[in-house]
Amino acid sequence: MTSPVFWKKYLWNNLGFVDLDTEEYTRRTTAVQLGFFTAIFGVIYCLIYVWLGFPSMTLSSGSYIISFVFALGYLAITHNFNVYKYLQLGLILLAPLVNHILVGGFVESSIVILASFITPVIALTFVTRKTARLFFYLFIVVVLVGGVWELSTTPPATRLPGYVVTLFFTANLIFISIIIYMLIDGFLRKQEELRIELRQSLDTLRITQNQLIQAEKMASLGELTAGIAHEIQNPLNFVGNFAEVSVDIIQELNEERQRPVRDYDLEDSLMTNLTQNLQKIAHHGLRASNIVRGMLEHSRASTGQRAATDLNALADEYLTLAYHGIRAKDKTGSTDRFTAHHELIADPTVGLVSLVPQDMGRVLLNIFNNAFYATQTRAGLGEPGYHPAVTVRTERRGKQVMVHIGDNGMGMPEALQTKIFQPFFTTKPSGQGTGLGLSLAYDIITKGHNGTLTVVSTEGQGTTFTITIPG
Repeated sequence: MTSPVFWKKYLWNNLGFVDLDTEEYTRRTTAVQLGFFTAIFGVIYCLIYVWLGFPSMTLSSGSYIISFVFALGYLAITHNFNVYKYLQLGLILLAPLVNHILVGGFVESSIVILASFITPVIALTFVTRKTARLFFYLFIVVVLVGGVWELSTTPPATRLPGYVVTLFFTANLIFISIIIYMLIDGFLRKQEELRIELRQSLDTLRITQNQLIQAEKMASLGELTAGIAHEIQNPLNFVGNFAEVSVDIIQELNEERQRPVRDYDLEDSLMTNLTQNLQKIAHHGLRASNIVRGMLEHSRASTGQRAATDLNALADEYLTLAYHGIRAKDKTGSTDRFTAHHELIADPTVGLVSLVPQDMGRVLLNIFNNAFYATQTRAGLGEPGYHPAVTVRTERRGKQVMVHIGDNGMGMPEALQTKIFQPFFTTKPSGQGTGLGLSLAYDIITKGHNGTLTVVSTEGQGTTFTITIPG
C-alpha cells in the first residue's frame, strides 16, 4: 500500500516544486496546504447550506472551491505559481464582503471572523512580509467599508433563520480554534525541532573544538618533546662520559693500591678527579631531571588555576626548549644545523605574576616556535650577512607586565596581520601548520588572563609580538 508521504511528494513534484531552495519550497507547499484546508471548509459550508435548504448560499463557498481547483490545475500544467498565489489572495480578500451581501450582514455571515484569522496566515505564506502587510491593511479597509455601508444604509434582509446564524457562528468559532491550535502547535513543534538541531550542532561544534584544541596541544607537545630530547641528550652524554672515565679512574686507583710501592700523590690526584667527576655526574643528572620535570608540567592538563609564577624564568625555560626543538627538527647535517642568536632581556622588577603556568607556557612556546621558524626560513634564502636572532624582553609598566618577542625573520604584509589570530589561518605551507596556535594563544591571553596580544610586522625585516597581562 502506498504511503501518504509518497503521494504528498508526488503531488509537490507534479506542481513543479522541485529544484527550489528550502524557504521557497516551504512557502509554496504551505500555500497549497492552506488552499486545500480552506476548500475543505468551503465544501463543509456548502453541504450545510444545502442540508438546511439554502442552496443559494453556496455561491460564495462554491465559487472558491471551483477557483481553487482551477488554480491548482493551472499550477500543475504550467508550474506558474503566481496565478495560484494572486487568485487565492483575491478570493480570501473578497470572501467576507461577498458573504456580507449574500447573507445580509457581517454578523449574520460570521465568516468575517474566520477570514480575519485565515487572511494574515495566507498572506504571510504566499508573499513577502512587506507585501503581506499591505495586503492585510487592504483586508481591514474592505471590512471597514462593508461595516460602514451596513450601518449607513439599509442593509439587505437577513436570509437565514436565527438558529442557522447561530449554528454558523458556532462553527466558525470552532474552526478558528482549530486553526489557532494548529498554527501554535506547528510553531512550537518547529521551534522544538530547531532547538534540537541547534543543540546537536552546538554539541558537534564543541566536540570538534575540543578535538582541534587537543590536536594543537599534541602538536605543541611534539615540538616540546623534540626540543627536550635534544636538550636532555647533552647532560646524559656528560653523565655517560664522566661515569666511563670514573670507572677507569677507580680501576687505576685499585691497581695503584696493589703495588708494593704506592704513589700516594697519584692516589690523591685520582681521588680528586673521581670526586670532580661524581660532582659533574650529579650536576648533569639534576639538569636532566629538571628537564623531565618541565616536560611533565607542560604535558599536564591545565587546571585553569592561577599561581604566582616567575615570568622571567618561565620565558627563559620555554625559549631554550623552543630553540632546541627547532634544531632537533633540522634535517641538515650536524655541522650545518640551524643556529640562531637568542636571548632574554629580563626586567627584574617583573617578579612573580599571577597566571596559569601551563597555559602561559603554551602561548610562549607557540610564539617562540613561530619566531625561530621565521628566522630559519629567512636563513634558508641565503642572504649574505644575515644572522638569525630572536630576542625576548620582559617589562613592568605599573600594574601590567609585558613580554616582547621579536625576531628578524621573514615578517609579513599588513594584510595578513589582521588575520593572524583567526582560527585556521596560517602563513606556513600546507601541512606545516594547523592555523590554531596563535588563535588559541590569543584566547588564552585575552579571555584567560584578561590581557592583550598584539603583533607588529614588517615584510622582509621581522615581527614583534607583545603580550600584556595584569601583573
